Amino acid sequence: MRNLRKAIQHPLGRTETVPARKVDLSHPARSPLGTAVVNCAAYRNGVRQDGHRSPEDALSYVRRRPGRGFVWIGLHEPDEEEFAGIADLFGLHPLAVEDAIHAHQRPKLDRYDDTLFMVLKTVRYVEHAQLTATSEVVETGEIMIFTGRDFVVTVRHGGHGSLGPLREQLEANPAHLAKGPSAVLHAIADHVVDHYLDVSEAVRDDIDEVELAVFADIPGRGGDPGQIYQLKRELMELKRAVAPLDRPLQQLSDNGLPMIDPDIRRYFRDVADHLSRVSDQISGFDSLIDSILQANLAQVTVAQNEDMRKITAWAAIIAVPTMVCGVYGMNFEHMPELGWTYGYALVWAVILVSCFLLHRGFRRNGWL
Repeated sequence: MRNLRKAIQHPLGRTETVPARKVDLSHPARSPLGTAVVNCAAYRNGVRQDGHRSPEDALSYVRRRPGRGFVWIGLHEPDEEEFAGIADLFGLHPLAVEDAIHAHQRPKLDRYDDTLFMVLKTVRYVEHAQLTATSEVVETGEIMIFTGRDFVVTVRHGGHGSLGPLREQLEANPAHLAKGPSAVLHAIADHVVDHYLDVSEAVRDDIDEVELAVFADIPGRGGDPGQIYQLKRELMELKRAVAPLDRPLQQLSDNGLPMIDPDIRRYFRDVADHLSRVSDQISGFDSLIDSILQANLAQVTVAQNEDMRKITAWAAIIAVPTMVCGVYGMNFEHMPELGWTYGYALVWAVILVSCFLLHRGFRRNGWL
């Protein structure tokens, strides 16, 4: 963990640089602050205020003092009992609380009076030595964010997407953090969308590998339809995280939400631009995978046709000796060739010449 430092301005004008307090990054371990509370901090004018161990204490501190202060509480997979106290403390809407506890929500933005509730899908690229028909490529989680006038409550589901490093980065920039909960909301959205870009680039490498396997002219190597289909399913998982987020980001960048700082709206426009780039990439990947799958199926069809032609050609060649031997195996009493001295040699000559001519003709036509 980086040892960040921050400047403290004393009343007499003297500036002292002291090490910044490190953030608890012990995911998914539980914090002494509570069974689900991973981090709890009060901020005043963008600077973290030490000494507040409970959400009640932090909120009381912020509301007793003037200035742009707020509380940021982070939770990991709380149950109903664990989240009940937080919901009552900040007056969170029951519908939003239910969504935050049970997860598995689509990305969205809801407004409840002066509180915003936003759902973001986090994604992580799963490293694998070789793509198979059962490989997991994209792992998803969720971050739910409640923002009010003086609080931010984040609820995280899944084994990735820790917000500890992001909290550190924000604490290293007090001027930006002083803009309040909307600055935190933007930072989280930007953090999540940036991971979309990283995962999208990693998925591109898998698509290139599958495409190379399909079109490579190497004996014994070809595309596996199961791999292609699995990659398409994983791409759909990424698409379900990205596509629904476009509308919420547009709402946050418009002027219709007074609880969003006007300066922060411009930052949300930048996040929306990044999301649009990811959406375009995913759409292109989806079309490319469809083309690869169709090409692979066409190759399979062509290979099957070639096999059938080879089988047909050999069957025609084998039919010649089968027919001749069948005629002479009928044991007729009156067959003039049976008493001829050179009959046996002539039969073999007819069979061999006929088979040779048929084989040569099939080779010329590409059937063998």
